[in-house]
Amino acid sequence: MTFSKFGNGHADTIMSGIITLAKEGMLPLSVLVFIASILVPLLKIIGLLFLLLSIQGRWNVGPHHRTILYRIIEFVGRWSMLDIFVITILVALVDLGAIAQIIPGAGATAFGAVVILTMLAARKFDSRLIWDNTND
Repeated sequence: MTFSKFGNGHADTIMSGIITLAKEGMLPLSVLVFIASILVPLLKIIGLLFLLLSIQGRWNVGPHHRTILYRIIEFVGRWSMLDIFVITILVALVDLGAIAQIIPGAGATAFGAVVILTMLAARKFDSRLIWDNTND
């Protein structure tokens, strides 16, 4: 995302935004952005990968643990679009023409695509596979 004020703009990434928030004394907000923007999507992808590999590889993981992980992934999926909504609101609120603008970059589109794809992957996952071929 690029923030432009009076024609002078600089591009920021999610991580540089988190660091800037922390340096400005907004540590709780920076932690929230870190969790929502980086940690949750990463853990969601790792969780889905673990479920897939444990089922296909017939790992010795109990169905109860797989079910808990699946429910956590489903719950977190509801909050996955939080960052996209924040960017959308910022763009709408800060668009002051030549005075100030926020311009979402290609990273926002890629991030949105990852969020949508992980949401679709979690929805497409057949939870009945968790209980198939169990040794319990």
